[in-house]
Amino acid sequence: MKMKIKPVKILALAIVILLGLFLMFPIYWMIVTSFKSNLDIYRFPPRFIPRNFTLEHYVGIFQDNSVALYLNNNFLVSIGTTLITLGAASLAGYSLSRYSTRFGKFVNTALLSTQMFPIVGLILALYMIFRNLNLINTRLSLMLSLSAITIPFSVILIKGFFDDISRSLEEAARIDGCSRFRTFISIIMPLAKPGLLAIGLYTFMQAWDDFLFAITFILTDDKRTLSAGIAMKFLGEVSYDWGRVTTVSVCGVLPMFILIFLFQRYMVAGLTAGAVKG
Repeated sequence: MKMKIKPVKILALAIVILLGLFLMFPIYWMIVTSFKSNLDIYRFPPRFIPRNFTLEHYVGIFQDNSVALYLNNNFLVSIGTTLITLGAASLAGYSLSRYSTRFGKFVNTALLSTQMFPIVGLILALYMIFRNLNLINTRLSLMLSLSAITIPFSVILIKGFFDDISRSLEEAARIDGCSRFRTFISIIMPLAKPGLLAIGLYTFMQAWDDFLFAITFILTDDKRTLSAGIAMKFLGEVSYDWGRVTTVSVCGVLPMFILIFLFQRYMVAGLTAGAVKG
């Protein structure tokens, strides 16, 4: 029996394919441009498939030590931000889950409202605080400012996971002589591992892609992260080295692509399981 495909399904499939091509085209263009010569990059009309692939930009950035320095700074800031967020969000989320007070709803609303503020509005206040603490031009200032952005959403997310863990497990551990902190570390945290992994990935990606804080709080080239380093080194006022920019961008995207490829199912499961709970 011949199956008939409904026109609605064909239309939906066509829309999905067009949307996918639209979203993937900037990535394709970035990769292709990194293999073009400077002459081909500025050619008009542009060639979507270059005739002569070249590795000159990749050779150039591997000979340039500053790119490795930017990547190293990016890793340090991203890992530091992730650790700070995991520690603060897990403790705050557990407290909100287990200790119900009359201010609980207010705290939840306040956490949600922080997502509505534009980041630009926070920069001046953070800059004044870091300047008084002598933290300007330090990686710690980036870790703290990025953590201030990621912690509220992470608290909301991880609280949903703690809500699902039965309190009888904690009561049994307390009867066996465990302190509350020991129960939290040994019993609760392992059970909330999917949620911790989800907020860890979310935080790492936010910190990895940061540009605004890095360009504001870091003043010297040796402490710049990748996005700020690219902007300051390869994007000038009158000329742009698009070959180097796209090549460094490809190298910067690869770690995130590998991370998402390996842990995608944990992140999707974590976001769908925790973020939609009150």
